[in-house]
Amino acid sequence: MPEWLIEKGIGETRAALVDNGRTLEARIELDSTIPAGTILGARLVAAGIAGRNGIARDESGTDYLLPHVPREIAEGAAFNIEVTRPALPGPEPWKRPLAKATRGERRRPQSLAERLRDTGRPVRKLAFPAARDELAEAGWNDLVDEARSGRVDFAGGSLGLFFTPAMTLVDVDGSLPPSELAIAGSRAAAEAIRRLDICGSIGIDLPTVRGKDIRSAAAQAVDAMLPQPFERTAVNGFGFLQIIRPRSRASLLELAQDRASFEARTLLRSVAFEPAGPKRLVGHPAVVAAIEARPEWTEQLASQIGGAVALRSDASLPIHGAYAEKS
Repeated sequence: MPEWLIEKGIGETRAALVDNGRTLEARIELDSTIPAGTILGARLVAAGIAGRNGIARDESGTDYLLPHVPREIAEGAAFNIEVTRPALPGPEPWKRPLAKATRGERRRPQSLAERLRDTGRPVRKLAFPAARDELAEAGWNDLVDEARSGRVDFAGGSLGLFFTPAMTLVDVDGSLPPSELAIAGSRAAAEAIRRLDICGSIGIDLPTVRGKDIRSAAAQAVDAMLPQPFERTAVNGFGFLQIIRPRSRASLLELAQDRASFEARTLLRSVAFEPAGPKRLVGHPAVVAAIEARPEWTEQLASQIGGAVALRSDASLPIHGAYAEKS
């Protein structure tokens, strides 16, 4: 039976739904995340226009976008809000945390492990670091490569994943005959969407094929591989299919858009599994700056590896090319 493996790392918590040594779904939650379902006290600091897109500020000073503001709540009023989506990486203001007004009692943030237990799947917390890297054995490092590169290979083809503010686009390409590629590409796209936790509006661009039977088979491949809830269109005559999945968190693809922080946390994870002792982390200046901005990260890593941690910038390295050397 598939089980969720939970790993509490530096700066983030990682989770993988693993079945027979293969990751079916994955999540990364940053330490600063206030997850959906949390109920907080707040004040309305801006009512928006005609009751739409108001701004509520919680007691920590974080602003939440309220798509709908109840008429009875005036600016300056205190009320409770329920978080419906945490902040997402990116500069657009609409990506700030989303919330809605609620009459419910305040509710503390649940941990990722607690929320995953509610899915009914077994949950097992992993020691970190440990002698055995169970996430890597289940394909975690390949998953990170897919998120950072936006490329997913499958037998006979590949997927290009393109994140945009409007939707995530999946381009299917390959050497198979168009009818075979449409079906295999649909299956691979659905698996990647699930594995990388891509939600919201998603478009899949398949090869243009003649015949409704092939287009129907391609759509059914999505239904077979992607668990509910989601909605989708049929595959149109141009090979395009659209999927809508509920969006209550950032996908791995979105988290990878914040490249420096994403690569910094990836580096810290890999170093934790290396032999103990002092280390010097060498990376692109942006990655080193991301680590320097959070001194608690190097403090935690030093405790894990049993030695001091130093940093060195190397502008010749690609942003994903950071590594550790003996200090």
